[in-house]
Amino acid sequence: MSIPFSCPTIGPEESAVLVEVVNSGRFAGGGNYTDECHRWLENNTGCSQALLTQSCTTALEMAACLINIQPGDEVIMPSYTFVSTANAIALRGGVPVFVDIREDTLNIDESRIEEAIGDKTRAILPVHYAGVACEMDYIMDIAKANSLSVIEDAAQGICSTYKGRSLGSIGDMGAYSFHETKNIVSGEGGALLINNEEYIEEAEIFWEKGTDRRKFFTGKVDKYTWKSIGSSCLPSEITAALLTVQLGRSSEITRKRIKLWDKYYAAFKDLEETEKVVRPCVPADCDHNGHIFYLLFPSMKIRDRAIGELNKAGISVVFHYIPLHESPAGKKYAKNGTDLSITSDIASRIVRLPLYAHMSYFEQETVITAIQSFCSNY
Repeated sequence: MSIPFSCPTIGPEESAVLVEVVNSGRFAGGGNYTDECHRWLENNTGCSQALLTQSCTTALEMAACLINIQPGDEVIMPSYTFVSTANAIALRGGVPVFVDIREDTLNIDESRIEEAIGDKTRAILPVHYAGVACEMDYIMDIAKANSLSVIEDAAQGICSTYKGRSLGSIGDMGAYSFHETKNIVSGEGGALLINNEEYIEEAEIFWEKGTDRRKFFTGKVDKYTWKSIGSSCLPSEITAALLTVQLGRSSEITRKRIKLWDKYYAAFKDLEETEKVVRPCVPADCDHNGHIFYLLFPSMKIRDRAIGELNKAGISVVFHYIPLHESPAGKKYAKNGTDLSITSDIASRIVRLPLYAHMSYFEQETVITAIQSFCSNY
């Protein structure tokens, strides 16, 4: 038996729409399906403007350009995140400043952000780990008091909320991922959500390779020209078509993932009570999307044994990020804003379990039984 860690939920609707786009001969981005995705994102998140991008990485890089990060500017973020979070800043000569995470949610510890703020600080870049919200009210208050921008890395956060507000819609800007490992997929792909309206016009120009082409197609100008710096950010219409179907199924996919997540959570209650593992924490004011279910083992040695034994049994379980502050590039391009001991400790003990919307009862029971068996023997 082989149980994958992740598997996109694709059905006949996705296949049909891809055939339709191929047969239409209209592959380039910016067509009707792109517009449909923009409408869905704006209507369902409450953002002022959504722009599809080739990846969440692209969206984060756009955001860094829009807030005009300059060489030496500092941006506060967790070290426990994917490299794209830091790369978006470092590519412009900015300096990622790492702050430790909370032990409960594995999100940036909001209570430690202020100690990392200095004269060169320009922004805060919180990452919503596993689709569970950071403490955004606290973070927004710090940003306001220090005249800082806030860019939400909501790569894992679509269909999750904080106090009723969609993740990605709270800061000045937010970024989503639709990579095939995420809940809602388009192979590669992402989106930039713009909530601060002062960035909308500049974002549209950047998105259209630095031109006012978008105004041309809406009849606002009679020809378009190079207006500012920009890049090729929009994905193909094939990508947008696949995403349109996936967004339409988002409620169904999210509901199924949460049901699986809840079953895992209930199954490992006894193991947590006997201190064999620690289960995820979701604060009361957060509604998550079932993106990741993880367990924290007592030590790296036990964690590594668990991964080895489960993988041998055909169950794909994995750890997660190598903390960026421990990486060669992190030491070269970034700096530590606080002690990062919790980050290092969590990264050494975490195991992520298989979770995908069409996971069968038998597959999940197999995973649960294998973990319970392993824990009974150490």
